[in-house]
Amino acid sequence: MLSYSVDGNGIATLEFDYPGKSQNILNAASMIAIGEAVKKALADPSVKGILLASAKKDFVAGGDLAEMLANPDAANVAAGITEWHKVARAMETGGKPVAAALNGSALGGGLELALFCHYRVAADNPKARFGFPEVTLGLLPGAGGTQRTPRLIGIQPSVPLLLEGKRLKAADAHKAGLIHAIVAAGTERDAARHWLLGEGQTNAQQPWDRKGFKIPGGGVMTPAGMQFFTGANAMLREKTYGNYPAPKHILSCLFEGLQVDIDTGLKIETRYFASLVASAEAKNMIRSLFFGMQDANKLASRPADVPVQKYSRIGMLGAGMMGAGIAMSTSVAGIDVVLLDTTQEAADKGKAYAVKQWNKQVERGRMSADQAAALAARIHPTADYADLNGCELVVEAVFEKREIKADVTQKAEAMIANDAIFASNTSTLPITGLAEASVRPANFIGLHFFSPAEKMPLVEIIVGQQTSDATLARAMDFVKAIGKTPIVVSDARGFYTSRVFGTYVSEGMALLEEGYPPALIDKAGLIAGMPVGPLALADEVSIELVHKIAQQTRADQGSAYAERAADRVAAKMVADLGRLGRKSGAGFYDYPADGPKRLWPGLTDHFPQKVGAGETADETVQELIERLILVQSAETVHCLEEGVLRAPIDADVGAILGWGYPAFRGGPIGWLHTLGPKEAVAKLEHLAALHGARFAPPDMLKHMATSGERFYPR
Repeated sequence: MLSYSVDGNGIATLEFDYPGKSQNILNAASMIAIGEAVKKALADPSVKGILLASAKKDFVAGGDLAEMLANPDAANVAAGITEWHKVARAMETGGKPVAAALNGSALGGGLELALFCHYRVAADNPKARFGFPEVTLGLLPGAGGTQRTPRLIGIQPSVPLLLEGKRLKAADAHKAGLIHAIVAAGTERDAARHWLLGEGQTNAQQPWDRKGFKIPGGGVMTPAGMQFFTGANAMLREKTYGNYPAPKHILSCLFEGLQVDIDTGLKIETRYFASLVASAEAKNMIRSLFFGMQDANKLASRPADVPVQKYSRIGMLGAGMMGAGIAMSTSVAGIDVVLLDTTQEAADKGKAYAVKQWNKQVERGRMSADQAAALAARIHPTADYADLNGCELVVEAVFEKREIKADVTQKAEAMIANDAIFASNTSTLPITGLAEASVRPANFIGLHFFSPAEKMPLVEIIVGQQTSDATLARAMDFVKAIGKTPIVVSDARGFYTSRVFGTYVSEGMALLEEGYPPALIDKAGLIAGMPVGPLALADEVSIELVHKIAQQTRADQGSAYAERAADRVAAKMVADLGRLGRKSGAGFYDYPADGPKRLWPGLTDHFPQKVGAGETADETVQELIERLILVQSAETVHCLEEGVLRAPIDADVGAILGWGYPAFRGGPIGWLHTLGPKEAVAKLEHLAALHGARFAPPDMLKHMATSGERFYPR
């Protein structure tokens, strides 16, 4: 795990090489090993300096989250981190210079370990990143990151690193003051030794341990400091509604810890860190955003024994925003795209959309003009199906009409190889039905992208009744190749994401019909943690689309169809009032050309508010939040019961990435896990009694409430 050697010049090298893992991680075992090696070096009179280095391609990736989740007791966490602080302070005050040779990335606890050192030299490695991603997982840097970073570079420059989880390239980290020097890759150890034997012999002291030390840019109680904390607290509350404790605790660590000495500051940080590790929010975020997403990106559920498919050329049918976005992601991955539409002009327009987006990045300095030109050259617009020859995969993103999709399926299949895959980007139409137009249904699959496709990270892969395992595996390979995160679901109307996402929008419409103030409905959605209120979101996706889907579903199901409040609201908005949503400039909101959107004043004329609605605001908001959140959870459990979803974690990853479900809740299933089955059943039964069968607790959840089973380990 840690090799220890002393060279002829008296430099003790501690080389970290965690066994069985591709990256070094910090846990109880590795921290003990580092602590013992540091103690040994400090006690050895022949050692003149200490060098920390890595045998892997990166320095240290961070802490062991699996160990952290397995031992979330706050007292145990505090005790363990306190011992690690002792190691850090021994390195800082032991009288011998300590340097870190950073050959690659140093993130989270890895960067904190580097900050223990008096000198940090990084390799000129374009892939290396430096930062603290803890806040994105509901945590804070608990090994001194909130204390050493602002003492080193100042309070405000620390904020993007600590509160946003921003990761810096080596040059930016050097400019910020986190790294002392950048040298040619492979020479970082020599550069560190040179400093240890030279300047380090008279400079083995951290800035905060020197007499008269002051925080760069001013401390907490300076005018600049007080102005910052006043504004930061207000902005944080406005952005998070208090749902995420980690950023709030980070600000507390800065405010409290920077008014005292470093040792007291570390104790303050430890208290806040331990409370976060034990919090439900951190457990939910780590489970879904780290472990769940990691498994999804590794294609953990990919069928075995199917050779990995490498793609060189794919076809994209439909050059609208969705098709152009998929083409962009594919081109960025180094794959050629045949972008086909009904006319050459339409196909060219789709490519122009992609070129426009890349040119914006050129203007902002995020890519060169040559890079943008190379990306554009991979997109080949056409109106000729013969150009699909040689495509290993064809994706259609045409209008949501079965007859149109059937037509393009048949035309495309006539031009591609027998083993090529045909995928539909439909968001609602069952894949098995669409595959009836195919002469090779085993090679037919659903690839549901989200808009804008070039930015949204999720792809929902839908397996039809005749889709083969080989097709599924190869489709997953494509999703991975273009840098997206896949979840796999079975075929059903609305699949998983559209079906459950729709319940949020529908519940907002139901609340409107019941007479709740529209502003209160959307505010409740935001306070619940959703990125957009349900009425505003209906405008974004198009009220007309909601109406059309309801009409299609009614036509397909006939007398079995159960009308919803959302159907009536959407029908009135579209058919009676001609308000289709944002695309028409008129929906639940107005969209004036000269200003921001605003709720349509006439909305309450057509959906009168009930007497007293919103008068007991706090209670009403909490009631609305429960309805908007739990309706999603109930429908998600139904998807599990019906086999649409294969695993609870697929539901949670899909919800967070697909429609912005609040990460602190862990996902629709993660939130039920947080509540516990018994409490979840009680809440749903209460809502069902008041508002109808859509809230009735599913049988699976009721069974869990009596059996003691859980969706995830405790």
